[in-house]
Amino acid sequence: MSTDTVCFDLDLIRRYDGRGPRYTSYPTALQFNDELTTQDYIDNARASNASGVPLSLYVHIPFCHTLCYYCGCNKIVTRNEERVAKYMRNLYREIELQSELFDRSRVVEQLHFGGGTPTYLEDDQMRDLLAKIRSAFTLDESDSRQFSIEVDPRTVSESDIRTLTELGFNRLSLGIQDFDATVQKACNRIQSADEVRTLVDASRKSGFRSISFDLIYGLPHQSVESFDRTLDTVIDMRPDRFAVYNYAHLPQRFKGQRMINADDIPAPETKLDILENTISRLTEAGYVYIGMDHFALPDDELVLARHDGTLQRNFQGYSTHRHCDLVSIGVSSISSIGNVYAQNSVTTMEYETRLENDELPIIKGLAVDDDDLLRAEVIQALMCYDALNYDDFGQLHDVDFREYFAAEIKRLAPLAGDELIDVDDAGIRITPKGRLLLRNIAMTFDRHMGSAESDNRFSRAI
Repeated sequence: MSTDTVCFDLDLIRRYDGRGPRYTSYPTALQFNDELTTQDYIDNARASNASGVPLSLYVHIPFCHTLCYYCGCNKIVTRNEERVAKYMRNLYREIELQSELFDRSRVVEQLHFGGGTPTYLEDDQMRDLLAKIRSAFTLDESDSRQFSIEVDPRTVSESDIRTLTELGFNRLSLGIQDFDATVQKACNRIQSADEVRTLVDASRKSGFRSISFDLIYGLPHQSVESFDRTLDTVIDMRPDRFAVYNYAHLPQRFKGQRMINADDIPAPETKLDILENTISRLTEAGYVYIGMDHFALPDDELVLARHDGTLQRNFQGYSTHRHCDLVSIGVSSISSIGNVYAQNSVTTMEYETRLENDELPIIKGLAVDDDDLLRAEVIQALMCYDALNYDDFGQLHDVDFREYFAAEIKRLAPLAGDELIDVDDAGIRITPKGRLLLRNIAMTFDRHMGSAESDNRFSRAI
């Protein structure tokens, strides 16, 4: 494995800052199609029981009370209780239909609630949902479980935090984005540092094992100086992890972003300066740069997984428990079972209609072939461990890497020439200069990129 350090080479970043996949899956969701049927998914899920591998369960709660203008998630901004109740009824039905496919001996080691705003739900609704999940699946109730939930600090109290602990959650992801008042107003997300600090203290007292902060750079009115003040505040709170995302302004795709004045968005040079300062500040504060957007304290499980070979990238970003099959429930969610990806309807109307007809709401997916599986392993190795040994890979997957990927190895030459990677007869190692450009390196092994349509479907690399 390469060093955990990062070298910020502005010239290289500018030259390579095109668009490309984030590789939360390979092939990416853009390759999903309607040739995969619901029955294909059912057959594959049932067949997967022979493996006996544990499960990871994702639940999507799409509701929000207010609109954050920058958001590109699948969400519903509403205060209509009946609309929420209808969704929850159908979510319960999907839980039942999905659970019928998997043996109860397969323990759910990971549980993640995402959104939207999962804490939109009232305490009683949250209790009912957890009770439903426990009745349908076998949840790991040991101390080693990883039950996480995304939290909007504006929607929870100290009492709510205690309730989440009682329900079994032991990991928390808090949406911070930025504490600067001008930036918050421009994004329609007002929250104070004191509110967040109170919740962090309450979470630690309640027994949460891990707390993560989400930040976004590139929001309107941000500057290096203003974001540095936010960094002062969040570093002082000492969360276990940070996810620092690049804001992608795509108002043609996300209507809420039309509320943001494009002239207020920092220039590309300023965004890069903010990113460079953020990496410097977090690493100086003792955080390890995992890759892409993620940082963690040295004793965090992400860092340990990076060193023991169990780190992965999935639809939640960097994660552990790579051995699990992923069952995803809720509108637009994506499951990964064995060699099959399956995505639910992306509109609540279609999602609910299918479930009201007692059908799983799967609309598209992909059964990956042996070549895709190999390439997925290569991309995982590069993005999670910054290195790949040809002989070790070949022995593990019964393939001659040098022969199978001869064309790709040749295409690595320009990247090696720019010192993003070191390539020799033994394998590939990503350099500190290349760690910020993992996506560019991984794209070399993506056989679908050549046939992909315009770059606009992907976000920028930095």
